[in-house]
Amino acid sequence: MRHVFSAMFSKTFSKMFGTMFRKTFATPLIFLMCALGSARAQGRIDCAALNSKILKQVVHYCVYLPASYSAPAPTPAKSPAALYPVLYFLHGLGDNEQTLFNSGGMTLLDDLHRQGKLGDFLIVEPEGRRSFYINSADGSVRYSDFLIREFIPQIETRYRIRPGREARAVSGISMGGYGALRLAFAHPEMFSAVSAQSAALITETPEQLDNAAQSGAPMGEVLASVFGDPIDVGHWNENNPFVLAKKHIIGLRKLSIYFNCGQDDNFGFEKGAAALHQLLQKELIAHEYHSYPGDHSLSYFISHFEEVMEFHSHAFALVH
Repeated sequence: MRHVFSAMFSKTFSKMFGTMFRKTFATPLIFLMCALGSARAQGRIDCAALNSKILKQVVHYCVYLPASYSAPAPTPAKSPAALYPVLYFLHGLGDNEQTLFNSGGMTLLDDLHRQGKLGDFLIVEPEGRRSFYINSADGSVRYSDFLIREFIPQIETRYRIRPGREARAVSGISMGGYGALRLAFAHPEMFSAVSAQSAALITETPEQLDNAAQSGAPMGEVLASVFGDPIDVGHWNENNPFVLAKKHIIGLRKLSIYFNCGQDDNFGFEKGAAALHQLLQKELIAHEYHSYPGDHSLSYFISHFEEVMEFHSHAFALVH
């Protein structure tokens, strides 16, 4: 196993990742915000919290609402207010529900709307902590159950969201990219589209990961809290995007799929992305895959963020 992969889940990475996002992502987008001025309609961010009965704790989240969401009611006055598609965005390790929006992502989204490159849909970012967005092997943290049974239903009741699979999609980066692919591949009946940037797609076997953990690899602690110590092989396979893709071939053929990864990803995730591409090709599952020059950095994510948002706008049939 590559040593650089072993370092991915260390505390240093968590701190570095969050810091990089704030510094790297914010700088160009804040510059955009200043350059664009304020003489145009803008979206807004609504941040709140949900007291989860499943997780037995408060979970924070933020929602991007396009400018049209708060526009005056249509005429005649009795006409129903517009309903919107929704994209669930899953953040990476070391980040939180505010990462995308506090760093200037809202400004970029508004800019894409103004250019006519993006249709109107909501973007919801929940607080994922270190959950990988799945149920833990020991059952102590049921994050997947929380998402499916509690979070998504409440969000889609609280906001004016169009009902049904065709108006629901999921995206993510790094840990969140893994979570997005895992969620959509496990529940293709719920989602019409999925995207991931530099997803934490792990090609090593549970045995290899256990051996690395025993040798002191810093990823051991984080993996153990989610997948078990030693790794629970059954649980690992139940949440493995590669296994799920083979299990739900028919469902995935109805799913719009996009993912990319840097050719020099610092954690070796380009191997997993290439392996997934090959698997989907073999199973005749349509998808869009890009192997771009770049590493596992915020500058890489930023450079392809517009492409990801446009993918979802097209998948929602909002832009042609």
